[in-house]
Amino acid sequence: MRTYRDFAARNGVTLPESGACPFCGADLERSVHECVEIFEIGFGDLDGPERYRTLFFMVDAHALQHPELHGRWSDHFHLARLVAVLDHGVEWRYEDSRTLSAAVDEHAVRSPDERLAAPPPGNRGDLTVASVRAASDEPEERATAIATWARSVHDAWSHEHRRVEPIVERFLTTRR
Repeated sequence: MRTYRDFAARNGVTLPESGACPFCGADLERSVHECVEIFEIGFGDLDGPERYRTLFFMVDAHALQHPELHGRWSDHFHLARLVAVLDHGVEWRYEDSRTLSAAVDEHAVRSPDERLAAPPPGNRGDLTVASVRAASDEPEERATAIATWARSVHDAWSHEHRRVEPIVERFLTTRR
């Protein structure tokens, strides 16, 4: 399994050991390493269908704030999911991820050279994992903070919404 360090190296990105995260701008002591650690630890129990929305918002927001640490089609997947949920009102189910993945794969075949342009580092959303961590420990308030984080990332990537719309449309027509 590839780690975020592997993807950074593959993408020619040097990861600082201290200071703010160079990708999302979170004010942290151990830079991106602490940012990834906070994300991996998570924010409490997000298992079960009633928490999927929060879990996927967290995953999408973090991935889109750190595209240098993922494969190139990851941006398409995570942005398409945010667009499907936030713009099309999709109530996300765990099994929807396979359907969306297939739509991204089909899009990749048709547009193999397409790359989404990430917003500049530090401008990929108004909130970060550090903002969410600083929010209340109360589960509903934390879920609200994560949803607000996801919305801010969605908005920061608005210049690319039209490019993922064909993926979203394919997903919506094949979703069962």
